[in-house]
Amino acid sequence: MASQTRKTTTKPEQQHKRALRSLTFSVAATLLLTLSIIFLFGSGTNYRRALSNNAPFWFPPLWLIHAAALFSSFSMGLAAWLVWADGGFKSEPDALPLYIAHVSLSVIWDPLVLVIGATWLGVVFCVVHFGTVFGCYLCFKRVNPFAKELVKPCLAWIGFLTLVTYKLMYII
Repeated sequence: MASQTRKTTTKPEQQHKRALRSLTFSVAATLLLTLSIIFLFGSGTNYRRALSNNAPFWFPPLWLIHAAALFSSFSMGLAAWLVWADGGFKSEPDALPLYIAHVSLSVIWDPLVLVIGATWLGVVFCVVHFGTVFGCYLCFKRVNPFAKELVKPCLAWIGFLTLVTYKLMYII
């Protein structure tokens, strides 16, 4: 019988594999959730109607809204993983609840505004979402300076989405 040799992995290799798996899960979970919401609720009949009814020139097309949502999910997932890897969810007890609130609020906009057409409620959710991501920014910057930089584009996007949603109240 041929001898079976098992490659023994060292502790750093095991930690590297575990870190890579956790990174993959952290980013993939938020991306899959965002993709699911886009496919289920992202048709945007109300938004397309608004674009055809004298929408301002700065209104983004629907594909750009969805692409920015995916980028924001990726960026925040990576930032959250960096904070987790540095032990930030233990040292900053508010970071995890704020991140979970961000993920929850990020999936609300498509069904609320694009399907239901409740733009006034969409503005409220956008403002709360902006505050939540700003809270993530403050917590993340105390743990990992690069994670803080990943949150900045998300803040800009949610601020812009708030303005778009506010303007939609007067167009739809």
